[in-house]
Amino acid sequence: MAALARFCFRHRFAVLLLWVCALAGTTAAAQAAGSRWANDFELPGTESAEAVDLLRESFPQTSGDTDSVVWRAPEGASVRDPAIRERMTDALAGIADIPQVGQVTGPYAPEGAAQISRDGRIAYAQVTFTEQAMNLEKENVEEVVDTARAAAGDVDGLQVELGGEAIQAVQGAPGGLAEVTGIVAAAVILSIAFGSLYAMLLPIVCAVFGIGTGLMTVTLLSHTTDFAEATTLLGSLIGLGVSIDYALFIVTRHRTGLRRGMAAEDSAVRALDTAGRAVLFAGGTVCVALLGMIALGIGFLNGVAIAASLTVLLGVAASVTLLPALLGILQTRVLSRRQRRRLAERGPEPEHDRSPGRAARWSLLVQRRPRLLAGIAVALIAIVSLPLLSLRLGTTDQGNHQESETTRKAYDLLAEGFGPGFNGPLQLVAETPAPSDTRNLTRLVGEVARTRGVAEVGTPAPAPDGKVAVVQVIPDSAPQDEATDQLIDRLRDDVIPTAQEGTSLDVRVGGVTAINKDFASVITGKLPLFVGIIVALGFVLLLVAFRSVVVPLTAAVMNLLAAAAAFGALVAIFQWGWGSDLLGLGREVPITAFLPVIMLAMLFGLSMDYQVFLVSRMHEEWVHHRDNARAIRVGLAESSRVINAAALIMICVFSAFVLSGDLEGVMAGIGLAGAVALDAFVIRTMLVPALMHLIGPANWWLPTWLDRRLPHLAVEPRDTPNETEATPTPQELAKTGGGPA
Repeated sequence: MAALARFCFRHRFAVLLLWVCALAGTTAAAQAAGSRWANDFELPGTESAEAVDLLRESFPQTSGDTDSVVWRAPEGASVRDPAIRERMTDALAGIADIPQVGQVTGPYAPEGAAQISRDGRIAYAQVTFTEQAMNLEKENVEEVVDTARAAAGDVDGLQVELGGEAIQAVQGAPGGLAEVTGIVAAAVILSIAFGSLYAMLLPIVCAVFGIGTGLMTVTLLSHTTDFAEATTLLGSLIGLGVSIDYALFIVTRHRTGLRRGMAAEDSAVRALDTAGRAVLFAGGTVCVALLGMIALGIGFLNGVAIAASLTVLLGVAASVTLLPALLGILQTRVLSRRQRRRLAERGPEPEHDRSPGRAARWSLLVQRRPRLLAGIAVALIAIVSLPLLSLRLGTTDQGNHQESETTRKAYDLLAEGFGPGFNGPLQLVAETPAPSDTRNLTRLVGEVARTRGVAEVGTPAPAPDGKVAVVQVIPDSAPQDEATDQLIDRLRDDVIPTAQEGTSLDVRVGGVTAINKDFASVITGKLPLFVGIIVALGFVLLLVAFRSVVVPLTAAVMNLLAAAAAFGALVAIFQWGWGSDLLGLGREVPITAFLPVIMLAMLFGLSMDYQVFLVSRMHEEWVHHRDNARAIRVGLAESSRVINAAALIMICVFSAFVLSGDLEGVMAGIGLAGAVALDAFVIRTMLVPALMHLIGPANWWLPTWLDRRLPHLAVEPRDTPNETEATPTPQELAKTGGGPA
């Protein structure tokens, strides 16, 4: 680290130029190539995936993505009026001629009467592509949108909207308001903390270069690897927070060295050789936790893990290469004018020139009242975590899009004209190898029509070879409603098995809603495995770093408590609907199925950051003095300030994603902001030190045989042991009074 820092400091302009070329080059390439997101929730081996495979084999022209063109006639008119009918018929004919459009089923054919609402004002046409949304050419989908929207131009008051996965893909991601707001909020906090414009800009610049290069690289990789559309939002969410935090740790250490009279180069080298090593450890931990998602064997999450890890990795790279180069350019200007003037007039600050301060008084209070504070912390976390018992995983749909988007308008029009379940139809895909199976399927359709929760059932549509047929089932509840999940279970567990008994009929329940439910079920089943993997990983890393069995056990429990509180808050806000009106959702929604895995990976990494910065200082003091109470008091007093500042930046950055317009981003932002707040201000600075005081010297117990076999790893983000003399004793603090920080 010292050699790397010295090289970057001395070749600062070359390093800066390399980063500028990297960001500019990847941005230009990404803009030229565009993106190719794959919002594919299919899981091989599930019933819904088998249904999709059958459809692709038996209905090759109609097995692709099916989207909708929805129109509403003006007040007092009908979609059957000649002017509207002629205009929409021409538009649908034009859409049918667009490449990759396999079939267009409109409402004006004799068999399309059901595609007009009862009041005659709303109608829809189904546009079935020859490929799934992820494999369609963007230009072809955009031509479909333009052709349909142009139809409304010649008829006053005619509203034409489009919905579906392919349409959603060409609408583009949210415009970056959340990222900009997060950066501005972080800049304000950094300005207050540093009192210097240049020092404030350093973490921001490093974050922009690291995240920008990472996201542009992910956009390019989307042409070769399946990345979900939400990947960029989640990548910027975690990347922005950790990149600013990591640069903050290093800049803070560098400024301390400058104030103590070190030369700019020596100070930068020392900062990278201490805080920089902690940044590498913390960033590597976050990446390993994110890549742990690959162990679940879910293709969708593999892309998210790779993309988020790449963004974090480049953020760390910017912190340990670009940052020392910028420190070399700025020299002592990272200090405020007052600090530079004081340095010139009075000389370097004494190394132990510190007053007790609020952090030290809080540390003493924790030492004096560990049981009380631990009880308060546990009660608070328990209250916030209670809603977790009602957790229900699902997926968002286009009814959660912004009201200005055409997909949301189409969703609302279909729900208004044809019922809430129309936006999430189920498909019964039946194999009918024997002639008698056609009659058996007809009887099954009758049973399904009488099943509770079914609003409408279509007639079987046989494939050209007559061996497969598909039946559309419309639930009477919205796709996200729990009643729809219960209907799928009812069909799979009771209705269909009874009808298949004694026959060769083989029916599978498919459709987008069933795919989403199967995805959520698989995630739920594999979640314990993932939690076990990341907890075991954290235990081993902390065991090696701090030579203790109790410290990593405590950290594992604390990480789980932080996660429980985060998801408890999400359930209350989104699933119970406590924040629906405030966030403009209009209804209760389940927690997005993939969010627990992603958030757990992020929270694990962030919690490890705070645990390392807190306990490493305690461990250092324990090694030198073998006094548990002193070690905890000193470690908390000297670490809590940096942890709280870093956490405050994280909270602001994550909270800004409420403005993203993307429900997954809103959920992740709120959940992570709440978890970081509890983790930093309650768990790490209250509960952990209180428990360590109660446990006593056993905190640092490690069997001798294990100590001999473990490799030695030193993570020292804080100053040298001599600085512990600056922390006041309990007797000194008693004269000044104590209170919480």
